[in-house]
Order: sequence, then structure tokens, then C-alpha cells
Amino acid sequence: MAKIIGKSLKNIPWQAKPAGYEYPVWRYDGNPVITRDNLYFANSIFNSAVVPYGDGFAGVFRVDIRTRDQVIVTGFSKDAINWELEDRYIFEGYDPRICEIDGEYYLTWVKLTPHGTVIGVASTKDFKEWREYEDACYPVARNGVLFPRKINGEYVMLIRPCDRGHTPYGDIFLMHSKDLTYWGKHRFVMSPVKNWEMTKVGAGPTPIETDEGWLLFYHGVLTSCNGFTYSMGAAILDKDEPWKVLARADSFLLAPHELYECVGDVPNVVFPCAALTDADTGRTAIYYGAADTSVALAFTTVDETVNYIKAHNLIK
Repeated sequence: MAKIIGKSLKNIPWQAKPAGYEYPVWRYDGNPVITRDNLYFANSIFNSAVVPYGDGFAGVFRVDIRTRDQVIVTGFSKDAINWELEDRYIFEGYDPRICEIDGEYYLTWVKLTPHGTVIGVASTKDFKEWREYEDACYPVARNGVLFPRKINGEYVMLIRPCDRGHTPYGDIFLMHSKDLTYWGKHRFVMSPVKNWEMTKVGAGPTPIETDEGWLLFYHGVLTSCNGFTYSMGAAILDKDEPWKVLARADSFLLAPHELYECVGDVPNVVFPCAALTDADTGRTAIYYGAADTSVALAFTTVDETVNYIKAHNLIK
């Protein structure tokens, strides 16, 4: 039985799997949990990340405002379902991830520059004052996701190098840093393999440490005659050498099927950005952007996901 290496989180959002449901990830029946109505002047709120904070939860949220500029705001919740979002923009950019390392909260996000997208890095202890570091990857990358602890004494970040457009360069790499300023030791992690992800893959939530290795949820993109379809997959990475993929599901775990995932500003999108976990029970709550319009929630257990990856492993 796979186990999470981490902290107890008794107040994790949770719903039991519906009777008769056969797949390893199931949706919250109150989806979507965050919409444009959560914040004045928002056109859409999606692709956002949350962490435990104090006796509740804090988050960083992508907001496309009514000018269609892309900004990031903070928010707070007691139950990680009902959120109060701040109306102060902390950074420009999109698709934030956040994790806690040694009592500090580290934000990574996509920054827009005249030369393309880069990965911004900042940290906070209180979600009010932020320290911004040098851009981690310049140019050009998206989907910068930090591991939640140092590995062999270094920070490690997953990235997807890209060009100034939207689709080329579809592989996940990682890089190392001793100080969050100078990054190097780049390693290839994985490429698209199966049809459901064939256009590109990108890291999703902060990797989850388990006794089997790092559990990585990621997004994969299919290009069809109707455009892009974003779905969620999963893999297990080596604990000490996380560029080594130990196992990887050959099929998606969650794909756009519900109306709020299929209809929106960008149809047919499931884009995971955060996961809350309880080490005692293995329960996992996954937050994902739905149709580039709202934030939705899904559930699994680490044991169920790991078992699915092994049963459908494309690595022979």
C-alpha cells in the first residue's frame, strides 16, 4: 500500500468515491468551486494553487480581468472550498504553483516579457509581503513547478521549455539551484508518448512524496480537428534522481467530460495545478482549471492512483 511521506491534514476537503465508479479520480459534486463571481472585475479565475496555511488554507489564483490582462491574487479559506479572494494583484502573469519549504511559501508562475514567457519565483511567510527572486528560466518556459523540499541539498524545479508560440517543445525537463538564483544541471524527464498527450506535457501540482517515489500529476494535450484537449495524467519519479521516471500511466486519469470542463473561454480543458494531501489517510484533493474559466476539485487516494499507474504502466 503506497503511503504519503508528509504531514497530517485532518481538514482536507473530501468526498467518498461514488458507488460503482471505477476510475481512480472522481469529481467534487459541487464543482466548480471558484468562478468569476468570487472577485469583482474578473472575467475568469482558473489554473490556481492552494496550500495549508495556519488553521486553514491559502492560495494564489490566476485571474484574467475584464481588460483580459492576466494577474495573480491571493485568497484564504477555512475549508479549502469556500474562498475569499483579495482584490490586490500581487504579480502579473499566469498559472501559479505554490509549495511550502522549511516554513516559507514559494510561488512560481509564468511571467510575460517582450521576449517570451519566463518562470518567476517569489516567496512569502504571510501572503502579504513577497520577496521576488531572479527569473528562473529566461527565455523561454512554462509550467515551473518546485519540488517541496531540497533534493541532495538543492532546490529542484520542473519546467517545460517552449518557444515564443504556444505548442512547440512539448517535453518536461528539470533543473537545480543551490540559491534560487542560479539554475543549471538540466535533465530531461519525459516526452509525450500516447495519443491523449501527444502535443505536449507539463508538470501540474507540486510533486507528492511517497514511499514509492515522487507522485507527479501532469497535463497532457491532444490536438484534434476541434483544437486542443487538456487532460490529467500521472507518473512516479525516482526520489533521489527525479528525472528518472519509474512508472507512468498510459491513459489519462481525468479528461474534459463535464459541461464546466467542455464549455468556457477555452473549451475542453482539465489543467491540474495543486493537490492537498493527508499523510494519515492518503486522501488527495486535486485543484484544476476547467475550460480556462473556473477552478474545480477532484479526489483520489495516493494508493489508488499509484495502483492505477502500475496497472497501466507504459514503461516496460
